[in-house]
Amino acid sequence: MTDRVGAALKAKLVLQDGTIFSGFSFGAEKSVPGEVVFNTGMVGYPESLTDPSYKGQILVLTYPLIGNYGVPDNSKDEHWLPLHFESEKIQAEGLVVADYSFDYSHYTAAKSLADWLKEQGKPAIFGIDTRQLTKKLREKGVMLGKIVVEGCGDVEFEDPNLRNLVADVSVKEKTIYNGSGKRKIVLVDGGVKLNIIRSLINLGCSVIRVPWDYDFLADKELDFDGIVISNGPGDPKMYTATIKNVTAAMEKEIPIFGICLGNQILALAAGGDTYKLKYGHRSQNQPCINTETKRCYITTQNHGFAVNMKTMPSGWEELFVNANDGTNEGLKHKSKPFFSSQFHPEATPGPVDAEFLFDDFMKVMR
Repeated sequence: MTDRVGAALKAKLVLQDGTIFSGFSFGAEKSVPGEVVFNTGMVGYPESLTDPSYKGQILVLTYPLIGNYGVPDNSKDEHWLPLHFESEKIQAEGLVVADYSFDYSHYTAAKSLADWLKEQGKPAIFGIDTRQLTKKLREKGVMLGKIVVEGCGDVEFEDPNLRNLVADVSVKEKTIYNGSGKRKIVLVDGGVKLNIIRSLINLGCSVIRVPWDYDFLADKELDFDGIVISNGPGDPKMYTATIKNVTAAMEKEIPIFGICLGNQILALAAGGDTYKLKYGHRSQNQPCINTETKRCYITTQNHGFAVNMKTMPSGWEELFVNANDGTNEGLKHKSKPFFSSQFHPEATPGPVDAEFLFDDFMKVMR
């Protein structure tokens, strides 16, 4: 272990306020900027790193040892969706961990985390005091930062929320999965996690995945029963084309289910407002209370923006609320077929407590 650490290039994480955390490189030999965020999940780094909602961000994992179960292969299911990942590639700009396990062991493992990061061109640092770093991010809020690897040059800080991140991660053309499904769902892809598609297919749905700005109502060839608005990265207010299309669909009272970014898009389309959270919710253990049943669900989350319930027009009510900080975790219209969740009912990684929301959407469409 000592020899392998000694052979690693030195690297550092530099925050915009001038704070420097020094460590060692175990990913690609390059320097990158990004927004520094933390995730408190204990497992699931292959799924998290490939989650498009992390586009533009440097991911800090608070669990102390990362890499011990390696990375699975890129095998596909019958719909040509990767079995083990949430998109086709690593989406996070870089990775920061306390300790990296050079040795890995798992029956699904095909390679090490380090080899995967190098293949994908993503830098990573270990040897960082992630406890101290996370305390700082909790006090100051998410911050701009950069990973600087020794001998790879420096880079300028860059705020990813100022650019259209969804355009970077959304599908480029209409794609259909399980074309023989009984229910036809238009999936507005803002950076969808693939398990949302898998979850819909498992319920017998045909999924029509369209780009974030696709005018699905103008497509005369489309025949569908409902709309799912996916998760995705960045500030929801930037995606005016999506908001406009969802507003038009609401006027026709087409059933709509929003997930994560989709919750925020639904709120904006209804006339509400959103705001940036201090450090966001990124974990697999967020408790959310159903306001109707008062039951608490443990949920997977990955978002930096939230809905301001005080701005929602009449007819809308809160469906879920976060038990930790009281923020909105879902919306529901009192009389029309629209609802949403800020958390991820499809999980991956994390608990599947809220998977029933997909069943609820099937009932809404019927």
